[in-house]
Amino acid sequence: MGRRWRDGRGTLVVRGDGGPGTRSVPLEIATSYRARTKGLLGRDSVDGAILLSPAGSIHTLRMRIPIDVAYLDRDLNVIAVHTMKPWRLGLPRLRSRHVLEAEAGAMAGWGLGPGARVEVTDGA
Repeated sequence: MGRRWRDGRGTLVVRGDGGPGTRSVPLEIATSYRARTKGLLGRDSVDGAILLSPAGSIHTLRMRIPIDVAYLDRDLNVIAVHTMKPWRLGLPRLRSRHVLEAEAGAMAGWGLGPGARVEVTDGA
């Protein structure tokens, strides 16, 4: 089930881990090496989330804000969610194929946790 997205904008649809309903969130998609490398560096806020693909780990070196990080498997199931402070190195996740980043605390508000499933639509 290979996914091919392009750098740009889209929508993240969060299907919670058993909770009611779904949530749609504005999404930036970063698939090129340059876009993935930049990620959220130099930003003071995030409107929604950013998807890094492919990605198995991240770092917050040179970041200004703490972020939530969700590791996704190839089927877009959430493997793990962590909040990371600036200047940290994240551990690689062997099954991770994609990584979502958002402002710290945002993912809990969306009902995004281990076992949740997300969908990505590109071209907003």
